[in-house]
Amino acid sequence: MNPQHDQAVRGFASDNYSGIHPEVLEAIAAANGGHQSAYGEDAYTARLQEVMRAHFGEESQAFPVFNGTGANVTALQSMLPRWGAVIAASTAHIHVDEGGAPEKIGGFKLLTVPTDDGKLTPELIDREAWGWGDEHRAQPLAVSITQSTELGTLYSVDEIRAIAAHAHERGMRLHLDGARLSNAAAALGVPLREFTRDAGVDVVSCGGTKNGAMIGEAVVVLNPDASTGLQFSRKFNMQLASKMRFVSAQLIALFEGDLWLRNAHHANAMAVRLRAAVEAGIADGAIRGVEFTQETQANGVFATLPDGVADALRESFRFYDWDASRNEVRWMCSFDTQEADVDAFVAELARLTTR
Repeated sequence: MNPQHDQAVRGFASDNYSGIHPEVLEAIAAANGGHQSAYGEDAYTARLQEVMRAHFGEESQAFPVFNGTGANVTALQSMLPRWGAVIAASTAHIHVDEGGAPEKIGGFKLLTVPTDDGKLTPELIDREAWGWGDEHRAQPLAVSITQSTELGTLYSVDEIRAIAAHAHERGMRLHLDGARLSNAAAALGVPLREFTRDAGVDVVSCGGTKNGAMIGEAVVVLNPDASTGLQFSRKFNMQLASKMRFVSAQLIALFEGDLWLRNAHHANAMAVRLRAAVEAGIADGAIRGVEFTQETQANGVFATLPDGVADALRESFRFYDWDASRNEVRWMCSFDTQEADVDAFVAELARLTTR
């Protein structure tokens, strides 16, 4: 097959736009020979358990799934009775970007809390953490946080530990949506375990697709007492891969060595370069009317642009509006974003804001 797209074109819309890391492609090819048992009874899925235990602790168990929505829905469903509800930030992916799947497929109520930076706190959680025993209210029995958040911000280890303690004291369990878990670890400079299992997180949705995989995430149960029936709900949520070895092989390629960390460090560094270049342009007058709306702590940059600039800039580089009502946009960097991509983007932004 001939390529159907211009492989020189880069954008800043999503880290899902990037291709597959060559080492992950090699892992898929290496897993392809001969026959292996289906539905997870294969050598690669067994090896993945060892890899994940090395990162998250001996009690952890990984359940490979197809995608992030499936990971979040299946994870939270296993943590709740039918009458359970989940407290999350109003910007959370499970609330904004999963098409109602948590409530329609998972069957649990979302109780959302507004937050300026995408992060929950114990005080914010308490806005919805009430009504236990009231048969008229969905029971708040889990909290879900995202690391790094949908606004590109990070929870510190101490912040997650405080949330976990607060939730557990009130009989709630803690889920962490880790679609960009690797970017968070790279930015914090700590092992994955330090801000998950050791901080009190019960179940993690561990991302791979945004960090160089082709397809596949994993639900990683850190506290076996907090999750029941996941092997069954994975099947009836249509997340059980028959040829699971190819999902597991990708995650092994990422997490067995340091590829997950190398990729995340690079994506984060490109976001830092992008922000720094725009800031320098603002300072010397080469870029006008641009303001940042969030700290740049992982691989995302959020800013507002002058009227008309976003659409003009999108003629050369794809990216998304975040809040079109105030001209706020999101620029995401990937494991394969190059310095030249960033420099060309900033040059075009400068041209458009000063024309």
